[in-house]
Amino acid sequence: MLNYEEELKKFKPCLDVDEVEDAIYSRDLTDVIDILKEMMKTDNEPQREEEQGDQ
Repeated sequence: MLNYEEELKKFKPCLDVDEVEDAIYSRDLTDVIDILKEMMKTDNEPQREEEQGDQ
């Protein structure tokens, strides 16, 4: 049987929505889009050097 008094003592309220949002957005996480942008940037760098050498 559950002892509700003991369970209430263990209870920890969850973060408020604003606090959760701040916690999520404050982390600098790399996602797939960031990786693709970096790959495209590094992929285009040699082409730019070749274009400048042709001039």
